Amino acid sequence: MTEKRIRIMVAKPGLDGHDRGARILARAFRDAGYEVIYTGVHQTPEQIAAAAIQEDVDLVGLSCLSGAHGYLFPRVVELLREKGAEDITVIGGGIIPDQDFQKLYDAGIKAIFTPGASLESILEWVGANVKPRD
Repeated sequence: MTEKRIRIMVAKPGLDGHDRGARILARAFRDAGYEVIYTGVHQTPEQIAAAAIQEDVDLVGLSCLSGAHGYLFPRVVELLREKGAEDITVIGGGIIPDQDFQKLYDAGIKAIFTPGASLESILEWVGANVKPRD
């Protein structure tokens, strides 16, 4: 019997269309042996939560460079909770000021990675903190 691989969805909520970092991260996850789903740009929190449940992912990585992270990230977590999928880990990345970190953590975001975070540090965090859901 083979061990279940971690499934990761990388999503770009809101109007932010700059997805180079998200695509690089999705490729790094794939190269590390994870199953990866990339939703593309301009996704609503509702679309992201629905896709995460439908795809049975273990982790959702949200990327936002537009400054709307304070609404979009917590909304995805809220929708997952409403749908009984609070066991899906949600992390965030992008242009996020330090003073916003605690609000995002309080809303259920498990980790935040900003520009300059190495791919290795992100992969290390995922390896240490995310397990396949049952």
